[in-house]
Amino acid sequence: MPLVVSAYMPPLLFRNGHLSTIYSAILRKVPSPGQQRERLELPDGDFLDLDWSRTEQGSRRVVVLLHGLEGDAQRPYMLGSVRVFRDAGFDVCAVNLRGCSGEPNRLYRSYHSGATEDLRAVLDHLEKAYSYSEVFLKGFSLGGNLILKYLGEEPDAASRIRAAVAVSVPCDLHDSLRQLNQPRNGLYAQRFLTNLRAKLRAKQELFPDRITDQLIAGVRTLKDFDDLYTSQAHGFKDALDYYSRCSCLPVLGNIRVPTLLLNAENDSFLGPACYPQEAGQSNPHLFFERPDYGGHVGFYQPGAVYYSEARAIQFASKYS
Repeated sequence: MPLVVSAYMPPLLFRNGHLSTIYSAILRKVPSPGQQRERLELPDGDFLDLDWSRTEQGSRRVVVLLHGLEGDAQRPYMLGSVRVFRDAGFDVCAVNLRGCSGEPNRLYRSYHSGATEDLRAVLDHLEKAYSYSEVFLKGFSLGGNLILKYLGEEPDAASRIRAAVAVSVPCDLHDSLRQLNQPRNGLYAQRFLTNLRAKLRAKQELFPDRITDQLIAGVRTLKDFDDLYTSQAHGFKDALDYYSRCSCLPVLGNIRVPTLLLNAENDSFLGPACYPQEAGQSNPHLFFERPDYGGHVGFYQPGAVYYSEARAIQFASKYS
């Protein structure tokens, strides 16, 4: 794995990981670049909503964006990437994972960190419905793990993907969970739990026999959610089985697409196993950049373009 020396050096205040994380997620404002929604019907009867931003002249290049846990295509980090890629001449397909587009998905299942079949469905759709000659991927956190897992388990990925960028990735899901359970991350964990319980209540209206008040009351931690819902809805034995089978870490050595992994040293969501220098040292296709600063999906820098956005364009342009 080529180790990349990072040039990222934010202003003094933004060297605090929590400030970088919170400011970028909540306080950053990114004007909407204009999006057109397309509904992709999936083979299992469910759907994904794709939010498109296209160049005025049309492009032969497209980038597919995947958001993080309880995100959507309108989060600031997604819109920032949409704007930067479109300004660089890419069409942009921002994917709302199942149940994340403002409308509950139809099935009992939802999205999760290893649902590579949904990314595969999007890529198949792009091949059948459009004429792009170059396809790129960029994912954040959960979406980054999903992309890396897809690239590592799909032997033909290099024939359809030019390059990929993954930002703030919990490469080992169980290790990341342990970090989120630490007191320093209590506010983040509680915010996730609040959103996930709300999703369960909405889904309860469709599946009252399977999602009971007792089940929802039992969700007191993120692991509870994965034990009681994620694992059961998606065919895993329990939360630990889900974490083991859906982490991208075991398959990083298989990646054959030029890929940049950008994980900040001061990302409080990530533990030691999420910095995989040793996992793929023999893989020349995987570039690992570990800046001292950046927080979780932060990477603030002065001006409209954040470091992770500028870095993604720089990396993708090498392979276009």
